[in-house]
Amino acid sequence: MHRVLAYLAFTWLTLAGTLHFAVDVVAQYARGKRVPGAETTLYYGLNTAYALGQVLFGLVGLLVARRAIGLLSEWPARLVCGAAAIGWFAVALTFIEYPQASFMTGAFGVLLFAAVMAHGAGTNRADDVRGSSAPE
Repeated sequence: MHRVLAYLAFTWLTLAGTLHFAVDVVAQYARGKRVPGAETTLYYGLNTAYALGQVLFGLVGLLVARRAIGLLSEWPARLVCGAAAIGWFAVALTFIEYPQASFMTGAFGVLLFAAVMAHGAGTNRADDVRGSSAPE
């Protein structure tokens, strides 16, 4: 279950970042929604950094989940992921004027917490490399 939740959390983050970039940067730029100026540059820069940071972190998380799932059970990796989720949530609450970005980041945090708790629930899990029928 830990593996599935890790895949789900990082896929969710990658999808959320991709959609945020498509809606807040690409679509608004294509429609000419904002007038050129310093405020527009800051708006596009903040949203681009926010969205592409989520996409890159999500892709790296998926790579780690695929190649070295055991690394996600280590406390440094858990702290980095938790700090990233809290940071994105703080940026969304502070600078982004609509609630969808906060919801998407909050959902990533909940999925990440569930993955951490699922891994800590026991050693005879279905995602254990040895399997539950392997001799000790």
